[in-house]
Amino acid sequence: MRLTFADKTVLVTGAAQGIGRAIAEAFKAAGATLVLTDIDAEGLAATADAIGAEAIAADIGDRARAHAMVEAVHARFGGPDIVVHAAGGTRGQAGRPLTEIDEASWRAIFAANVDAAFWIAQAAAPHMRAAGAGRFVAIASGAGLRPSLTGIQAYAAAKHALVGLVKQLSWELAPDGITVNAVAPGFVRSNPTTERQWEAMGPDGQASLLKSIHTHRLGTAEDIAAAVLFFASEQAGWISGQILSVDGGRS
Repeated sequence: MRLTFADKTVLVTGAAQGIGRAIAEAFKAAGATLVLTDIDAEGLAATADAIGAEAIAADIGDRARAHAMVEAVHARFGGPDIVVHAAGGTRGQAGRPLTEIDEASWRAIFAANVDAAFWIAQAAAPHMRAAGAGRFVAIASGAGLRPSLTGIQAYAAAKHALVGLVKQLSWELAPDGITVNAVAPGFVRSNPTTERQWEAMGPDGQASLLKSIHTHRLGTAEDIAAAVLFFASEQAGWISGQILSVDGGRS
């Protein structure tokens, strides 16, 4: 199966590095008109320059900024036909005891992982409805289906909330031809945060994790991108409201 997106405008959030960047590279190779966004303006510009994509830096955890960014995409390129929400993550946080979590730490993770997904979907949906079709793919996590290996309470809670949001958005949008799905990656060494987590496991923890994965290897950002492109394709037109674990069989 060869997937092509030559006639599609694709918006990828969280594209400055890691999984988001790999998704952007895969869509670019498949011929998409590609627009990238991220809160990290410097990293975003580097990615966009490297792969030949347009870039709009924005904090999409803010409703007004998320809507303005989507409207800018629509005005310049049309669409978006496909939105991939890869923004989120742990926002540089590490696991801490329950009693030490402050409000700002809690809200920062929810803003990036859940609020941003909702605002982007809210802004893009009218354009997709007008076109009679669309794709929204979110990057969830194994932490949205079970306790998180990071030990970060807000991250596990936010990813569980994102899974619920995907299912609810599917119920609302799929009748208009807009499918909504999520990919839930296993542990992928794709950015400085996951590298620190990997090192913190130590040799014994690393060996234990690999043993728990059916394929006995870690995944790559490219593994996740491949699943995203399938969900975004015409061939996946009757798949909606699904959460696909891409984790080597660990789940």
